[in-house]
Amino acid sequence: MNLEWWQIVLGVIVGLIALMVLVIIHELGHAWFARRNGVEVEEFAIGFPPRAKILGKYKGTLITLNWLLPLGGFCKMKGETDDATEKGSYGAASFWAKTKILFGGVFMNLIAAAVIFTILAWVGMPKILENQFTIQSDTATELSPVLVATVIKGSPAEKVYKSDIPCPEDLPCGVRLDPKSATSIKVDDEILSINGEKVERSSDVPRLTKKYAGHWAFIVIKTNGKKESVVTELNAKNEGKGYLGISTSQSEKFRATWSAPIVGVVTTFQFIWETIAGIGGMIGNLFGGLWGLITGGGADAQQQISSVGEQVAGPVGILGVIFPAMVAAGLTELLFLIGLISLTLTVMNILPIPGLDGGRWYLTAGFKLFGKKLTKKKEETIVGTGMLILFGLVILITISDIWKLF
Repeated sequence: MNLEWWQIVLGVIVGLIALMVLVIIHELGHAWFARRNGVEVEEFAIGFPPRAKILGKYKGTLITLNWLLPLGGFCKMKGETDDATEKGSYGAASFWAKTKILFGGVFMNLIAAAVIFTILAWVGMPKILENQFTIQSDTATELSPVLVATVIKGSPAEKVYKSDIPCPEDLPCGVRLDPKSATSIKVDDEILSINGEKVERSSDVPRLTKKYAGHWAFIVIKTNGKKESVVTELNAKNEGKGYLGISTSQSEKFRATWSAPIVGVVTTFQFIWETIAGIGGMIGNLFGGLWGLITGGGADAQQQISSVGEQVAGPVGILGVIFPAMVAAGLTELLFLIGLISLTLTVMNILPIPGLDGGRWYLTAGFKLFGKKLTKKKEETIVGTGMLILFGLVILITISDIWKLF
């Protein structure tokens, strides 16, 4: 998808706002569960310091607006270290209370994702999984047009001839066509039919081009909003360039009515499982690739590591590429992306990653399990080291994103 500069800028702005809202929702979860469990919330901030303005005070909690708005916000509790003992402090709360407070943000992101997916199940949920949950008796399916995603260089699709006359497969129509009418099938063109046979699904294109392999094909496309008829001779064999030389894309959506809330909730947990499986696969490829390099695995090890880089996107990739593409694709696609990001925040914060909520909980639980005291110094050292590692990974992923762009 080729985007204009203003679409990229709009996508970045929308992405920043969406990420900020998701982080604020996450922090609201911490604040709500903290107050419910007797822990004082000293400040609830939108954005990160320096402070721009005090918006007010709610039940003893200072609500502030800070200059670094794209970074989301934070919830500052009294006595945030585990060994704090003052009344109303986080440290003085029970282990169960700390558990609820730490995972309060996860809970809110989970609820946000479920609400988004429920809305999408009602207005049009994109299908991205083969076994994606639906209730068949209450599901209507909608297919998007079949669009050209890529055109292979040197393929028949790169040199076609405009023609208003259908070309039977057994006639060499190309010799009767004016060379001045030579053109090309382009990315984002819509494929309507091949030799009079309607193209309704992406799978129809390889089926029909294989059927007419080695013959002339009369193809009706829609380009720049106008129908056009073109003719080209298909490759006789599929040898790296395909019979026509294109790949296609098509989205599928389904709608529900009374079952939308059920579909939304079940889909949320289905995507959580897929996200965890995906992260597990990436970690496996990363360590497998590193071990392969150490033991002389060569090309296979490098391929494993490069596959990790292709699956991971940092701030530049998310804001500069993914969000602009989704904004251009439409509101349902944008909502779907926001729902997935909310789920990603949910998953990342339940994993034992140092510096994040899950990492902090596992740290607290580990010290409690072994009957050790988690001092302020130990906690700050472990959490601080974890945050440095995370920032380092973000920087590396950002460099990778920029490398991909250029």
